[in-house]
Parts: sequence; C-alpha cells; structure tokens
Amino acid sequence: MSGFSTLFRKEILRFWKVVYQTVAGPVISTVLYLLVFSNALQGRVEAFPGIGYTAFLVPGLVMMAMQQNAFANASSSLVQSKVTGNIVFVLLPPLSVRDLFAAYVGAAVVRGLAVGLGVFAITLFFAMPPFPAPLWALLFGLLGCAILGTMGLIAGIWAEKFDQMAAVQSFVIGPATFLAGVFYSVHSLPPFWQAISHLNPFFYLVDGFRYGFIGQSDVPPLVSLAIVCATLAAVSSVALWMLKTGYKLRH
Repeated sequence: MSGFSTLFRKEILRFWKVVYQTVAGPVISTVLYLLVFSNALQGRVEAFPGIGYTAFLVPGLVMMAMQQNAFANASSSLVQSKVTGNIVFVLLPPLSVRDLFAAYVGAAVVRGLAVGLGVFAITLFFAMPPFPAPLWALLFGLLGCAILGTMGLIAGIWAEKFDQMAAVQSFVIGPATFLAGVFYSVHSLPPFWQAISHLNPFFYLVDGFRYGFIGQSDVPPLVSLAIVCATLAAVSSVALWMLKTGYKLRH
C-alpha cells in the first residue's frame, strides 16, 4: 500500500499545485456553456415534460467536465513523464500493475470529481435540481471518472508526444462527449442518429447521471449501469494488459 499511496499522493499534488489551471479553469469554461445555452434556449426547449432546459443542461455539463478532466489528468501525467524522461522513477520501484493502475485512475477520479463539484456549486445559482435519486448521480459520476481516467491511462501509455495525446482528446474524447446528449435529449433526434447515439458509451454515462438529478432519462438507469460497468471492465482490461506487458513503457 505504501507504493500505491505514494504514487497516488504524487499524482494528486501534481494537479493540485496548478489548481487554477486544472480545476478552476475547466469550471469557468463549463459555466460559460451554461450561461450561453441556458439564456438562449430556456423557455424554448423542453427535453422532458416539466423539466426546464437549464435543469436538464446542468447534469450534462457536470458530467462532461468530469469526463474531460479525468481523461486529461491521467493522460497528461504519463505523456509528460515520458517526454521528460522521469517515467523511469515510476517504473523502477517495485510497484505492482494494480498499484500503478489504481494510483493513476484514482487521481484522475479525484480531479474529475473536484471539477464536477465546482461546476455543480456554481450552477446552483441558476437551477436547483430536484435530486430524486442522488445515489444514482454519485454512482454514475464515479464510474464516469473511472472510465475516462482509465482511457486517459491508455492514451498516455500509447502516446509518445503531446500532439498524439491532443489528437485523441480532440478527435475521440471531445466528439464522443459532446454527442452524448449533453445539450439535447436523444429522443429528439431522427431514428438514424438515435441509433448512432446508442452506440456511444458516453451517452449512457450522461443519461444515467442526469437521472439522478431530474428523475427522468432516455434509457432505464439499470440498462445504462450495465453498459457503463461493461465499458469500465473492457477499458480496465486493456489498461492492465498494457501495464503488465510494459507496452511503450519498458521497450
């Protein structure tokens, strides 16, 4: 446990020392989305009966911020270590694969939750969600941060320089997050695009998380939970295999 706790603490301190960049910045940029979209569409769009657009938008934005920052934390840490050459100080100590995995993903979860709580605290000034199922929101929030933290770990192991990591963020994570129903209900889309959206695992994270806030969702929350858990198991298996084999780390 000492190896895990040391690396976990190091990863927490790494992003906390630049908290204005890693936490405050994402909070402010996400709140700007709320200001623009809520002012433009409040009263004009009703995604679910009896739910205002701002109340609908808030959980989507919170989840989006958590996802993007959990991914960024793990991926940037590994790529930075590889570029500067200090990855050797992580690989030389007798840390198990599980220690490495838990420390990187755990720190990503902490950063994702910190950003999510910051966004949520500010959005309370705009809309107070009814919160009929807070435990569902907490569960999907933790799973979402864990999935994106694990995906960030995979991307960080694969990438050899910052532009490769940025490409994954720009062409995979960003589009998948924005097209997950953050700003709209999937039921409002044509059938073809509904089918495409249901292939996106990020959609089930947003939809299940939103259910905890407003008690309504496009998909039953148990279905979303099953798909999210399967996604976490899949990406965790890939990340653990990469760490165990030393893929692009020890060769």
